[in-house]
Amino acid sequence: QVQLVESGGGSVQAGGSLRLSCAHAGYTYGYNYISWFRQAPGKQREGVAAIFRGTGSTYYADSVKGRFSLSQDNAKNTVYLQMNSLKPDDPAMYYCAATMRRLALGFTLEQPDYKYWGQGTQVTVSS
Repeated sequence: QVQLVESGGGSVQAGGSLRLSCAHAGYTYGYNYISWFRQAPGKQREGVAAIFRGTGSTYYADSVKGRFSLSQDNAKNTVYLQMNSLKPDDPAMYYCAATMRRLALGFTLEQPDYKYWGQGTQVTVSS
């Protein structure tokens, strides 16, 4: 079993920054990819960024590329999502998710590909 706990959400003005954290725990070899998804009211859940734990390599959705960045602190078992230049269409509940995936398949930001999910943290952007 894998546990994921998000934190760092809050309210920020448009153009501002926030850093979300995803603390993960569980069987070390039970997951090798950790991703962030977001869901705004009335919209489908959208994958925004993923990190491969082994090398720290990352992948981003076009909607956040150049503004969001992922990093990891293996000593703290935590993945960070740095969000800069926040826009009015960024507000949502942000979820951390994890999965074990064959390396040959590469990155995925498809919700069905993720087995473990956190409870989410809310991000609000004011204009």
